[in-house]
Amino acid sequence: MSSTNYAGFWLRFVAYIIDYIIVYTVQSFVLLPIFAALGFGFATTPGLFDDSMSTEEAIGLFAALASIASVTFLITLTIQVLYYSFMESSKYQATVGKIALGLKVTDMEGNKLDFGKALLRNLGKIVSSMILGIGYIMAGFTEKKQGLHDMIASTLVVKK
Repeated sequence: MSSTNYAGFWLRFVAYIIDYIIVYTVQSFVLLPIFAALGFGFATTPGLFDDSMSTEEAIGLFAALASIASVTFLITLTIQVLYYSFMESSKYQATVGKIALGLKVTDMEGNKLDFGKALLRNLGKIVSSMILGIGYIMAGFTEKKQGLHDMIASTLVVKK
């Protein structure tokens, strides 16, 4: 694969922006009804914005907000990981953003990913993100333009 044309950091970043818009839109359609069902009546809770709220009420409100934030995080993470994993293991071998830019994701031999390998790659993005995004930035400096998540899953992003 020495003649392979690897996709660099900036092409991948633009593809990510396109995919982010799509994923964010889907997440909004999923999360808004959930938020509506939970009801955000706590915003009109008497004493919310003054000193009349008791310590117990404040702790309860904080616990409710922390729970909502946790559920929101898990739902958004699940949507993102599934979107990227299904798309990259599909016949297109790419997300919509990558398709738009003429990119595809392969294994080290140029073959299509199965769902398990695509899932590993996208779970590896959690690690790439946890270290201040350095795992993504690595794609601009490695020989095969691999991010840390690509190295974890032994994958490549190439130009078609």
